[in-house]
Amino acid sequence: MNNYDYQTNLRKIWEKAVSLYKDGKRDSSTYFNRNEKAFLKAIGHSAQEVYDFAEDFNNYGEPDYETFVMLADLRFHYFLDVMRGQKGTRVVDTGDLPPKTDKARRIVWLPRLIEKARAKLRGEMSDDLMYCCGGDRKFFKKHDIHPAEFLAFVSKHFDEDEAIIDFVQRRSKTAGR
Repeated sequence: MNNYDYQTNLRKIWEKAVSLYKDGKRDSSTYFNRNEKAFLKAIGHSAQEVYDFAEDFNNYGEPDYETFVMLADLRFHYFLDVMRGQKGTRVVDTGDLPPKTDKARRIVWLPRLIEKARAKLRGEMSDDLMYCCGGDRKFFKKHDIHPAEFLAFVSKHFDEDEAIIDFVQRRSKTAGR
């Protein structure tokens, strides 16, 4: 893989997934050929992640390509720089996350979102999870934070829950109400 222009391949993969989903194909395991799967693996992604973004884009018009690529870029650099290109050591399932109703300083969904962001960065999300799903997007809109901005903050303050919560409180127009 060529790191210099990986985003060109990522765009092709995104466009292919969006088109396949639009055409009614719903099995993510059939979306990509061997070379495309090797490329995704090399940047720390899975076919299911791309599928999830293509599905939501087709069904809800979001997340858009720019958000997808920003999140992919954060994961890619975390994978290379922090994880040294090594695969994560576990798989995080839905049941491993805090409940959707859990709160951090009265902010609903935040404990769950913090754990999802960590799993996204480590590449440890099970196929039934998506960082930036509809519930996450609702949270981000309510608190006026872009999904990539949140993921970038978590990458810099990975084990610092209080710093992450402080960040959300500062950025939120409605936190605590």
